[in-house]
Amino acid sequence: MRFLLPLFLVSALAACGFKLVGSGGWPPQLSRVYVDMALAYQVAEPPIEIALRNKLVRRGAQIAAKPERSDTQIRLSNLDERRETLSIGADGKALEYRLVIGVRYELLQDGKALLPADTVSVSRDYSFQLDQILQKELEEEQLREYIQNELAELVLLRITTGLAALPTGEPVAKIVPASN
Repeated sequence: MRFLLPLFLVSALAACGFKLVGSGGWPPQLSRVYVDMALAYQVAEPPIEIALRNKLVRRGAQIAAKPERSDTQIRLSNLDERRETLSIGADGKALEYRLVIGVRYELLQDGKALLPADTVSVSRDYSFQLDQILQKELEEEQLREYIQNELAELVLLRITTGLAALPTGEPVAKIVPASN
């Protein structure tokens, strides 16, 4: 009798189509991927690029060192980070901020878009206190990395969902290479 309830619950979850994150089929277009971040004056890789590569590897993709050695390319561009003031105290100093980060992405195969280019953004609010300025600066930096990690997850989710919805796998448009 004790085994019937868990068996019933597992059967019900399987019947409704429930799947654990990452347990679904992986699109063959993402087996070998080149991730490109088109930013001017870039010194180091942004956290979103690193997070996207790590998430792809964890799901079984191979990251190509050059675009010629990949099946598809994920091109990230227009990384936009801004801090908006949400509230101001009686002394005229900011008390709360909103950190908004957005990125444009496109999935290319042989110079053609497999999916239309799209933009995703994530925002988070946080408080600010002048007497804890060092802690708040560290908190803001950690929040930036967290948001970019979340953006990488959203980009990957949208790409896999978009690829699953493609009827023929035909590219939707011709893309002109970005000039740096």
